[in-house]
Parts: sequence; C-alpha cells; structure tokens
Amino acid sequence: MAVNDGRVVSNFIVQALRGEDITVYGDGSQTRSFCYVDDLVDGLVRLMENTPDDFTGPVNLGNPREFTVLQLAQAVVAMLGSRSKIVHKPLPQDDPMQRKPDITLAKSALGWDPQIPLEEGLKPTVAFFRQVLGL
Repeated sequence: MAVNDGRVVSNFIVQALRGEDITVYGDGSQTRSFCYVDDLVDGLVRLMENTPDDFTGPVNLGNPREFTVLQLAQAVVAMLGSRSKIVHKPLPQDDPMQRKPDITLAKSALGWDPQIPLEEGLKPTVAFFRQVLGL
C-alpha cells in the first residue's frame, strides 16, 4: 500500500500517525472485509499447488469478517493512541454499503480460510507506515 493510494486502511493509519483528522464518509456504518496479505498469499499458493487440472474458478479469496468503517477508524485511533478526531463527510453516491467476499469455494476446494485477525494485521501495517513516513 502506498501512503496516498486512497484505501481506507492506509488512509486511516497515515492520518492517525500524522495527527490529522480521520475522514469517515457517511456515518461509517458501511462494512468492509479486510484480509491481511499473508492470508491472501497463502490462498494463492494453495490455489496454484493444490487444485486438480480440471478445476476452474474463479475463487474468491478474502476475509468475510466484516467491520464497519467507523469501527476501523476507532481501532486505528485506539491502537496508535492517536489524538486524531474522527470527522464525517458526505457519503459518495457510489460507495457500496457492504463489501464481503463469499469464500465458500476457497474453503471447500482449497481448505483455505483467513487466519489473521484485523487487529493482528494492523500492527505490521502500522509499523510499515511509520517507517515510510520516517516516524
């Protein structure tokens, strides 16, 4: 992830590390599912190594555990002990209210299920952005 890539996880972490307001669009009740990269790589490796030749996809890989955007913002602020305030801006019309992958096929065909909880995945992500920002 890049500092300015516009993704919610990187946005919130960078804003909190800089002591800026954390921008939540709408009331923050829209849900997202966050999958740590190590889990995703494990799923991709299983897909490449453990599927029969006649297997066809697509196969959704992701974490079906949902969090509201507001919960993510609060978790980042708490984890960092940040003084950042959460501010709400108008929700864009095209912002989906839910993003949750159906990983039924990944579970049955690959025996794959993400293992890393959000809080655990946030720790190295925060460390990465601290390094990138020189903090």
